[in-house]
Amino acid sequence: MNEPLVLLIIGIIALLILVLVFYPHKGILAIWKKSNYASKKVLIEDALKYLYNCEYNNTTCSLNGIAGNLSVSADDATDIISRLESMGLVSAKKDELSLTSDGRSYALRIIRVHRLWEKYLADETSVTEHEWHQKAEELEHTLTPEQADQLAAQIGNPVFDPHGDPIPSASGDLPIKKGRLLNEMKAGEFANIIHVEDEPNAIYSQILAQGLYPGMQIRMMEVSDKRIKFIANGEECILSPLIAKNITVGVLKFEKQIEGKFKTLSSLKIGEEGTILGIAKALRGQQRRRLMDLGIVPGTKIEAELESLTGDPVAYRVRGTTVALRKQQTEKIYLTNDEKNSYE
Repeated sequence: MNEPLVLLIIGIIALLILVLVFYPHKGILAIWKKSNYASKKVLIEDALKYLYNCEYNNTTCSLNGIAGNLSVSADDATDIISRLESMGLVSAKKDELSLTSDGRSYALRIIRVHRLWEKYLADETSVTEHEWHQKAEELEHTLTPEQADQLAAQIGNPVFDPHGDPIPSASGDLPIKKGRLLNEMKAGEFANIIHVEDEPNAIYSQILAQGLYPGMQIRMMEVSDKRIKFIANGEECILSPLIAKNITVGVLKFEKQIEGKFKTLSSLKIGEEGTILGIAKALRGQQRRRLMDLGIVPGTKIEAELESLTGDPVAYRVRGTTVALRKQQTEKIYLTNDEKNSYE
């Protein structure tokens, strides 16, 4: 191969490498810059969220707290705070950090998008409750305020996310925090769960394992330094005070309250009939709509008709139609207390 041809090939290769690296918008350098910018933007927005949550919960926020929450070094946390200060979003006085008015507005925009995504994932997809928070964490940095308004309109402009957290309005309005912690109840009191904290994940998983969710009615039995014991959906639950602190209770308005003893659809034996009181809020989204389309609505008569060989699912007669339902569904469908029914 002659020398001019070799030089030509080398020149073409060098040119291709330069194009690959420096091509506007799509080159390696442009992609790296976008990725670096996105990473910094995520850390800034996560820091603002953390600062807002500290203020909302009346807790002190420090540089070490920022570092721990974002899983970064103290030096990186210092850089983030310095950047936020230069942007006019944070005020740092001695060891305490606080949001400025602009910083608070920015934080509320991110929180709004996060909670809208959680509501969308809960009601419009099959994503499980264990995954709502993490997926919303990934998606919250991707929407403009205009796109967030479109998402809110798409899901009916909800006021609360599936954990019971209030969703900030487009203008940044947020309801005042209400309710009291579960371990602050007294024995014999009735309450409705209005909020379940979804962080840390280890505690949230234990709450989910007990089948607890916002909207559930409970009756407190025992409160001590060692355990919190209460009745929820007819079942006895025992939590440690540490876990109970992650549940907020209060009085909420429902279409119809469930009081005293009540039956679930799963308690019906073959040949027995009941009247539907309602569907637990734990059944949501497509699953809830399907049940309602099948006629599982308050006031409807339903009869256990046929049991499968394994006992699950069970066939029920409702509005002249036979439908098969799994136990995990029927345990969350409530029946009224009708003394004329054969079950007690």
